[in-house]
Amino acid sequence: MTSRPAPRGRRSAEPGRRSPLLDLLAPVRGPLLTAAALQAVAAVATVVPLVCVVEIARRLLDAPVDESAVHALVVVAVVAFAVRLVAHGAGGQITHLADNTFQLVVRRRIARHLGRLPLGWFGARHSGEVRRAVQDDVNAMHYMVAHSLPDLVAGVVTPVVALGYLVVVDWRLTLITVVPLVVFAVLYVEIVRGYGSQMTEHAARLGRIGSAVVELVQGIGVVKAFGPTGGTHTRYTTATHDFADFHEEWVRPIARRSALAELVCSPPVMLTVILAGGVARTTWGSMDPLDVVPFALLGLGLTQPLLTLGHSAQGFRLASEAAGRVMALLATPTLPDVAEGADYQPRPTGDGAVALDRVSFAYDDRADVLTDVTADLEPGTVTALVGPSGAGKSTLAALIPRFWDVRDGHVRVDGRDVRDVPAADLYRRVAFVFQDPGLLRASVAENIRLGRPDATDDEVRAAADAARIHDRIGELPRGYDSVVGVDARLSGGEAQRLAIARALLADRPILVLDEATAFADPESEAQIQDALSRLAAGRTVVVIAHRLSTITGADRILVLDGGRIVERGAHDELLAADGAYARQWAAHERAASAPLRAVADEPDRATGGAA
Repeated sequence: MTSRPAPRGRRSAEPGRRSPLLDLLAPVRGPLLTAAALQAVAAVATVVPLVCVVEIARRLLDAPVDESAVHALVVVAVVAFAVRLVAHGAGGQITHLADNTFQLVVRRRIARHLGRLPLGWFGARHSGEVRRAVQDDVNAMHYMVAHSLPDLVAGVVTPVVALGYLVVVDWRLTLITVVPLVVFAVLYVEIVRGYGSQMTEHAARLGRIGSAVVELVQGIGVVKAFGPTGGTHTRYTTATHDFADFHEEWVRPIARRSALAELVCSPPVMLTVILAGGVARTTWGSMDPLDVVPFALLGLGLTQPLLTLGHSAQGFRLASEAAGRVMALLATPTLPDVAEGADYQPRPTGDGAVALDRVSFAYDDRADVLTDVTADLEPGTVTALVGPSGAGKSTLAALIPRFWDVRDGHVRVDGRDVRDVPAADLYRRVAFVFQDPGLLRASVAENIRLGRPDATDDEVRAAADAARIHDRIGELPRGYDSVVGVDARLSGGEAQRLAIARALLADRPILVLDEATAFADPESEAQIQDALSRLAAGRTVVVIAHRLSTITGADRILVLDGGRIVERGAHDELLAADGAYARQWAAHERAASAPLRAVADEPDRATGGAA
């Protein structure tokens, strides 16, 4: 049978169509535009009372006073103030409700996408990447959704309306009034020049500090034992010093320009410029002194919207960077999945036969990790995968539950290619127990029930008893209701037996084991081996063996080297063949006895070697 290429993961986003921020904002675009329109109305209404004050002053200085016009202007000012209050409040309410919707939609979108990613993707990455996208980056977009857009509209509309009125009063003094604003704009451009690349470098240096801190904490015992002269401590101090130097070099010129920009737009400077220009226009020009009043009132209010506009632009930049990271996560290729719809005909669970047919696999576009691997795993048998590090053992085992898709060939479960089986159906057939038991911060019972959420309490206890962990659970403060990591403190061996209980309860015909006893003490190892024996009974079992002594009773052993199967057979057969497996077995026996020989050969230092 010819092999077919595995379908490549599709991308959930189309880079280049539009900005990541606009893509994420699509579900709340309507409310945001409505809020922007309300804020524009509020911005206009903010200027109207000030204009009314100027016009009232004109009427009061004209004799006789037109009281009806004054009363009308007062009413207009009061109405404008009320409109501003209502429009601003309604706009803020809409943007905050939109932000709640936005965060819910984005987090659900991320969660759905994570559910379609290859399971192997999670093992290859630190959980911080997902946490940052779901929590930190979504939170970083709060200011942009709830505040930045209204602030941006107000920062543009208010100065434009005010300047429009001032131009009508006297365009020459208007030009003098905007001089400080032009200086502010020039300084602001200088402040933000190269901001994107600097922020990228800032994040990279912070990331190096974070990595160095984790490394330092993990190796703190070594640092305390041997002093702070080691590489770990040096990397931490170097990273912090580099960040401090970079930050000072970046911020110092920005701080000077920012201080100068705020000084130029400060009320005293603005008032000085306006009054100086007004005196000049009234002394040597044809301007009426009363016309200086609107400039004194409105001119001072021009700077605050511009400062707010700068902060809004900063919020947009940060939000855009966060949106880019979220969209990068959403663009991670997913595994094509078969929907359990009308066209899909589910099959009975079956006996658990697994067939590997000329399987080849590579991570991304790198060299092949597996090449032309063929093997049949019969129901009710135990198949062990052995070989040196990097031989492809874990990768081969991960292809059975479809942690990744093969590049060429087929992986079949009960005669059906795993790519043609819906994920939910596949995971009803395959269970796995790894060195890391993967326990959740939930009750012990809930951790066991992950394999079968509808299991009864008696079934949960029976699975725990079969996994040799029931008695230990009974010693916990609240028994099966104890929460892992809170009042259920379990050793490595106990956590492993809890994971085995979960697999027992799931009762799936195919089981993938990654040396579950690798880090257990002798007593725990015996209990885990007993639990594994019960778990493996009657199932198709694949064991990734790191210690050859644990798989001598396997029905068949596949020896991998360089991504290929170089030998296959039972333990005794492979020893008799005197090939790769025999050499690994000899090395295993030497390693097991080496510490004992070293102790036996070591002289008794306390007696100077004397018997």
